[in-house]
This record gives sequence, C-alpha cells and structure tokens, in this order.
Amino acid sequence: MARDQSEPADRPLPRRDRRDLVGAVSAARGVRRAVAWLTEPVPLGRIAAFRTAVYLFVVGDLVVFTPWVRAHGDLPGDAYRPLLVGRMLPLPTPTETLVDVVFWALLAAAAVAATGRAPRVLGTTVLVLYLEWMLIAMSYGKVDHDRFAFLVALAVLPTAGPARHGDPVLTRPGGWGLRVTQLAVVSTYFLAFWAKMRYAGPDWATGSVLARAFLRRGTDLADAIAPVPGVLIASQVAILAFELLSPVVFVLRGRARYLAVGFFYLFHAMTIATITISFLPQQVAMLSFLPIERVRPLGWLRHTVRRSPAAV
Repeated sequence: MARDQSEPADRPLPRRDRRDLVGAVSAARGVRRAVAWLTEPVPLGRIAAFRTAVYLFVVGDLVVFTPWVRAHGDLPGDAYRPLLVGRMLPLPTPTETLVDVVFWALLAAAAVAATGRAPRVLGTTVLVLYLEWMLIAMSYGKVDHDRFAFLVALAVLPTAGPARHGDPVLTRPGGWGLRVTQLAVVSTYFLAFWAKMRYAGPDWATGSVLARAFLRRGTDLADAIAPVPGVLIASQVAILAFELLSPVVFVLRGRARYLAVGFFYLFHAMTIATITISFLPQQVAMLSFLPIERVRPLGWLRHTVRRSPAAV
C-alpha cells in the first residue's frame, strides 16, 4: 500500500513563513491604527462651527485683509508670473474684469457657505475661487506661506457633508477633514524649521534675523525688547525649538493639547505685537484642534435676549 505523502495539517510553519505572517499581521494592525487615527470621529457640531469660522474668514479676508488683490487687475499682463499651480492649469492672465468676477462671486459664495447650506457644492466653489484669488495675489513677486493650512481646510470641508451647530452625533468624514487640517497646520511649522536648516543651517539661531525684522517693521514693543542683551538670540533659538517640536502636539491629550495649541496662538500674538505679522489664516486653521462646538454665540445671544427685562 502506498504511503500518504500529504503533510499533516498541524505541521508548524517554517520560521521564515512565521516571520512573514507576523510581519503581515503587524502591518495590517498598523494600517488600521493609522486609519483610525486619521478618521477619529468628532461631533458634527464641531464641523459646523469650523465651517462657519473658515468661510466667514474668507469674507473678512476679501474685504479687510487682502482687498489690495483687486489692484492686480490693473497691472500689465507681462508682470504676471504665475505660481506652479497657475502654470500647470490653463488659467487666464488676470484682468480687471476677471478679478472683479472672482471677488464678487467668492464673496457671495463664502457668505452663503458659512450658513452650512449646500456644503459640497458651495464648499467646492469657494475652494476653486479662493485658490484663484490666492494665485492672483501671489503671482506678482510675493508669496505668503500662512495660507497653506487654510487652503487644505477649504479643500477638505466639502467632504465632511452636512453638519448642524450643536449636533453631538459623531462623524468620521468630518474627523478626517479636521485631522488633515491639523497635519497641514503642524507641517507649516515643521517645514519652516526644515527650510531654515536647509538654507541657513544652525547659524540661523545666532544670526541677525530678528534684528533685521525689528528694524524693518518693529513695533514699540520690539523697540523695548531689542536692547535687552541676549533676548534676540534666545528668541531665535526658541523659535527653532518650537517649530522642530510642533509635531509633539499629536501625542498630547486633553488639556495638555489645548495648552500646546494655546502656545501656538501665543506665538502668533507675539509676532503681531513685535513685527505686525499676523498669520491669521493659519490661526483660523488651528481651530481644528479645539472643541469649538461648545462656543455658540448665536445661542448665547438668543438666551440673553430671552432673559432680558425688555423681553419679559
């Protein structure tokens, strides 16, 4: 009778196969954890609040902070040097008519989008128009890097879908949108550190960067700080440390994370107070770290009106 050559079912796997299996299982677990972290659910009310803040800033940006962009429509066409995105896309050279159309269309779309209506359609419209507005603004020799995280926020908000203020229901698409915005916020700081190291190296910390900035656009506070021995060098070292360690915010939880984000805001408050650089779009994007659904000014206003003596 012939001997059965089949292997027993319970024969242990060879060592190499066991290592491959363990590696595959570990990789699968890592992917699941990464996906869970990227899509950590947040309340829909937070998405609604963030959406309103972002789109209201677009309105304020057009009217208060960057109305000078409209003057680019009067510049000669040969002064237009489009950024990489503008070179990749078949975008027209700005004219007075084009700039006015973008301005008024963006103003109207952002104002309505701030109410939460048609979040996907209006959100995508605001993204496209604001991107064009930024290309018009930054294609004449000046490029601000405080818009990166804000543009990412505009890109991901349409994917979050409908959301109402105060809604406690959790959403994973909304959580993904906020997480991606957070990554863009931190990348702005970390890549600023990388740029300093790439172009200036460690000497940036001991150079005269802040001294030149104080001379060019320093405030009264800057004039008071500058003569203090060692304060400018210490500030530059602190800036490098802050930018390098900014990703640590992701390993913090609860109050510790909020304190770290508060330090981010304090950093920008100091830049405004000393050299009048605001980074307001970055600060709006930083709201993605905070439980802003708890701040409901309209609800507070209605409650106040109902309790006022005139309403009784």
